[in-house]
Amino acid sequence: MMWRDRRAWIMAALGFAAGLPLMLTLTTLRQWLVERGTPVAVIGLTANIGLAYTLKFLWAPMLDTVAAPFGLHRFGRRRGWMLLVQPLLALSILAMALSDTPIQTIAAAGFIALFSATQDIAIDAWRIETFADDEQGLATAIYVWGYRLAMLVAGGGALALASLIGWRGSLAGLSLLAAASVVVTLAASEPARTIIRAVQGGIWSRARAAIVEPLAEFVWRRGGVLILAFVVLFNLGEAMAGVMLTPLYRALGFSRDVVAGTSVFSLVGSLAGIGAGGFVVARIGLRRALVVTGFGQMAAMALYVVLAGSPGAVGLLYGVVLAEAFVQGVATASFLAYLSTLCAPAHTATQYALLTSLAVVGSHTIGGFSGFLADAVGWQSFYGLAMLCALPAMLLMVIILRTQPLGDSAWTR
Repeated sequence: MMWRDRRAWIMAALGFAAGLPLMLTLTTLRQWLVERGTPVAVIGLTANIGLAYTLKFLWAPMLDTVAAPFGLHRFGRRRGWMLLVQPLLALSILAMALSDTPIQTIAAAGFIALFSATQDIAIDAWRIETFADDEQGLATAIYVWGYRLAMLVAGGGALALASLIGWRGSLAGLSLLAAASVVVTLAASEPARTIIRAVQGGIWSRARAAIVEPLAEFVWRRGGVLILAFVVLFNLGEAMAGVMLTPLYRALGFSRDVVAGTSVFSLVGSLAGIGAGGFVVARIGLRRALVVTGFGQMAAMALYVVLAGSPGAVGLLYGVVLAEAFVQGVATASFLAYLSTLCAPAHTATQYALLTSLAVVGSHTIGGFSGFLADAVGWQSFYGLAMLCALPAMLLMVIILRTQPLGDSAWTR
């Protein structure tokens, strides 16, 4: 059992370290700004903080080709970079706690997002290189469990603690938790599969080797373009459906308290689904798991078509949220495990950062037009179309699995 494996506990702790900063730059940050009477226009600026997570593939090549500075390279490529950014991340959270003006607070949040995204790059590379391909499903599930727990701590936990000891004390406590991640990193082992590439020459030669080569290697490998298209389209249906959930709930007449209750069912379903997804991948193999969970995810969106025709049905609402979150969690575990197998050993950090960035392109682009479509066709037809929008990705997946290998041979040309 993986739970008896020391690596699993370290993975869970690193997942916690990765999840802690995210809520600080979203709900928690905005709640604090609202309570301080910050103008809405200024609060709107916080939306740009998340760009660090979307654009992290731009500096991910540095973690593949450059050793960590200040003597930290002796801890290894992955751990060295973690040990560099984790203290900076803790200090940024402390700076947020001590900030006096909204601009100072938002600036500190920007640094939190930057260091957090960089830590994510290193942790993802550590996971991919530490666990074998057939262990990626469970490793991803363990990582996400730690990640979700940290989001609870940094979200609702931080709000509750702020009511007792104030915002500064609450955020200072989170900075101590972030600092504790250094101990976890020191307890981890550097992956044996890490390949250190020596990059020489001038600035253009280095840029080509660090950025162009990893991307070109992916595009020019057999089936690379199909794989990239699948990654971009995989979450398109979910992106369209998710953006419109709050307006849907309002249109169906659900109260604020009822809607707030969906977060509990969503969290339980997601955690259970991701855990189940890890076991499904380990039990039936990644190839079958992708097919079963991919089409299962598509079918689960049909539940929202039923919900859209059932105004005021609170029990049905909670059941749909729980079931859809579970299926989505199972599919996510399989999807992330698949992305992990696609990364060439020499470009792990760069290619995984690129793939995860591409995976959210749909929600940040086409998903923005969901409201126009919902207004035009109505809620039931909209969610029916959202379900069909997942079909192209599923068809691509079948083609890829029939023509492409999985595992180490997946990244060979």
